[in-house]
Amino acid sequence: PSMLSLRCQAQNYGWGRPAETSEVAKLAQLNGSSIDDSQLYAELWMGTHPNCPSMICATGSPLAQWIEAHPDCLGLKVQQRFGHSLPFLFKVLSVNKALSIQSHPDKQLAEKLHAQHPKLYPDDNHKPEMALAISDGFEALCSFRQPQAIASQLRKTAPEVVQLLGQVTVEALESPSTQQEPKEALRNAFSALMTADPASITSAIDAIVARLSTQAASSSNGQGNDAAGLDPHESLVLRLNSQYPGGDVGVLASLFLNRVSLNAGQAVYLAANEPHAYLAGEIVEVMASSDNVVRAGLTPKFKDCDVLRNTLTYRPGFPEVLQGTSLPLAKTGYDGLHAGENGVGTPAGVNGSAGEKGQGFRVSLYKPPFEEFEVLRVHVAGGSSGVLPPNKGPMIVLVQGGKGSMQASGGSVPKHLCGEELQEHIDVSRGCVLFVPAGTQLNFASAPGVEPLLAWVSAVNSTFFQLHGAVHGAGSANPAAAGSAEASFVQGGVAAVPASKLQGSLMAN
Repeated sequence: PSMLSLRCQAQNYGWGRPAETSEVAKLAQLNGSSIDDSQLYAELWMGTHPNCPSMICATGSPLAQWIEAHPDCLGLKVQQRFGHSLPFLFKVLSVNKALSIQSHPDKQLAEKLHAQHPKLYPDDNHKPEMALAISDGFEALCSFRQPQAIASQLRKTAPEVVQLLGQVTVEALESPSTQQEPKEALRNAFSALMTADPASITSAIDAIVARLSTQAASSSNGQGNDAAGLDPHESLVLRLNSQYPGGDVGVLASLFLNRVSLNAGQAVYLAANEPHAYLAGEIVEVMASSDNVVRAGLTPKFKDCDVLRNTLTYRPGFPEVLQGTSLPLAKTGYDGLHAGENGVGTPAGVNGSAGEKGQGFRVSLYKPPFEEFEVLRVHVAGGSSGVLPPNKGPMIVLVQGGKGSMQASGGSVPKHLCGEELQEHIDVSRGCVLFVPAGTQLNFASAPGVEPLLAWVSAVNSTFFQLHGAVHGAGSANPAAAGSAEASFVQGGVAAVPASKLQGSLMAN
């Protein structure tokens, strides 16, 4: 039985929040870091990425070093696929102003960019990611809008941009044929914007902002609402220009992207080469273990516009919003979140008495179509407890609220083979971060008379274990079948496995 308590570091970026209002700063301080009230706190990193590695509390040594010395903690299938590395990176973000309009490279592009510009692209891994709101009102730009909607917005809000792009380019967005095959028209229009003369961009922004500001002022009736009379994208143009003045092309690029607003407990996921920008709010975020970002606007950092515009997918559509799937409670017996030969779990003993007995223990699953990660939200009411079955891969647990205890049993790393850093029982409270080896069962108990224990658990995507079996089961005798199974993650093919069949069982007591 084993768990490791971790010390995790915060990152200070210009888009972060002041310490007194930043969840990142509050969690980092409770986790053991000193806080500088003069700094902005943006990200808390939990994982092994060398840019901000987590340390083991008991020894002060890097978690990555411990994993390398004890690779069994990852589980056999994770080792076979990812080597002796934790495949995901877990974060908390506190966003005060917009992050850059950006994308993350796929694996092939990441390897190329890292080889060419290792200082700009610090590793050779891809970076699919998922953002889960921890409070209401998280805002983001995600993926391209439908071409017709972009054209309508430009004609209404930004005739200067229509002139910049050219009537032919904008009319192509409106063409009926474009609605069936949108990629070329989107690529041409977005590329024309991103490569336009900077002086023309600045002139267009100045004219648009002046017009929208006048319209907002005339519609506010003296009530001071500077966004009155404007649609959401127009209001955003004014906000982004105030945050990034001086002609940043990202102000105009925002008109091409979907505005997304999430309440607490909702999530969106983003594949490689999809444009996005977080605007405001606080989230937990999980991604493949990478720090590669291709930026093109809303940033003082290096902008790689050519790489971004040439590698985007140009797939329009509103991103899928995940609500979290409630995992069933089991009265007796369980076979793990990743049960069975094919990784598909079958709920055991789901009935009324189990529900009554375990009503204070709730677990929601967020499963994106990426093999490296999924997230569980664990909620334990005061005085209640429950069991999270073993996972075939490693987990990182962040306690965001409440206090109580966690008890470990099982696990892939026998304690007698390690030092005193492994713990079987840990009293936990807000700010605690734990690494949990593969095969470990966790018993969560919330202290009575306090707020509920709330934990976020990052784990390897359970569908990975099913596809891994298909890939290795096919073997060299049928490499095409193996490649097809593995590629289904890249193409989003996990949808072929119904989420209802990928749920495991939980025990409550």
